[in-house]
Amino acid sequence: MTIGRWVMVIAVCCLPALGGCTAVSYYAQSISGHLNIVAAGRPIDGLVDDPRQPKPLRDRLSLARDIRAFATEELALPDNASYRNYVDTGRDFVSWAVFAAPELSLEPHTWCFPVMGCVPYRGYFSKEAAEKFAEDVRAEGFDVHVGGIPAYSTLGMFADPLLNTMLRHGETYLAEVIFHELTHQRVYVAGDSRFNESFAMAVERTGTVAWLESRGNGADLREYRASRRRSKDFVALVARTQKELGAIYAGHGGDAEKRAAKEAAIARLRTRYRRLRDGRWNGFAGYDQWFDGPINNAKLATIAVYNDNVPAFTRLLDICRGDYERFYRAVERIGALDPQRRMAALNAARHCE
Repeated sequence: MTIGRWVMVIAVCCLPALGGCTAVSYYAQSISGHLNIVAAGRPIDGLVDDPRQPKPLRDRLSLARDIRAFATEELALPDNASYRNYVDTGRDFVSWAVFAAPELSLEPHTWCFPVMGCVPYRGYFSKEAAEKFAEDVRAEGFDVHVGGIPAYSTLGMFADPLLNTMLRHGETYLAEVIFHELTHQRVYVAGDSRFNESFAMAVERTGTVAWLESRGNGADLREYRASRRRSKDFVALVARTQKELGAIYAGHGGDAEKRAAKEAAIARLRTRYRRLRDGRWNGFAGYDQWFDGPINNAKLATIAVYNDNVPAFTRLLDICRGDYERFYRAVERIGALDPQRRMAALNAARHCE
């Protein structure tokens, strides 16, 4: 199961201002990788109407076209050229992101870029390049996590294409991805990933429920709600371990003692997961892949970035009586506040206007 969704912005406008071979090389791979994908795009309308195309693909593209229309008509998301063209990348992920955190801290390491500000990842269109960069960061003493990306957003700077990597997991997943990425185009606060990702997750989840309800798809709606309950359990499970680790890192004792306590906390997390999976989840194993891989501060931190503030944004949407246009204006106003006031204002909101 894919946990979370990542954003990678291609900041072409500021390349001349960058200094250093490493920076230029990184931006060059980002720009060339994105442009190669865009150049391979084919209009979805033409593919849907082309009888030479495989019917399963035509059906999925037709569904994507309907979801795209719903995003604009019902969720007030941008009506632009994004997700009007289709690209088969020939691989399971379009790109890969490298996340890092100190060995004895849950605070994500950030990298700063033009347009998007500081974010807790670096994105690569080559898995090998991502792994090489991860090795370099790991050598500096950081915990590192590399995650495959099914979709990314250029924040409206380009017409983002629909990708084969977005079609791999069925109707509900496709709706989630399209709604999430278009939300980044509607409101984006430079340098505040927790704000941006929780906001996009709130629109993704409420929008997907609305989409399934509009389709009268009762079975899929019930399964989606069950998956959201499992997701809530998962986030709570991780949050408990994050709290334990935070106390360990802030406590007394040397680094060796803290490392041992860290490993014990992660072992307890795995044990709690198995109990949850085999108990309340009745053997549902969709999160096994996440737990079977290495778990460290970098991997744990990504969960907080994408989930911590979703309830606050969902509550604000309720205050706005489900009116997405009013909701986005409220989010824009809060996002324009000083960073130290932003989340306090979101949590304290009592009115939409």
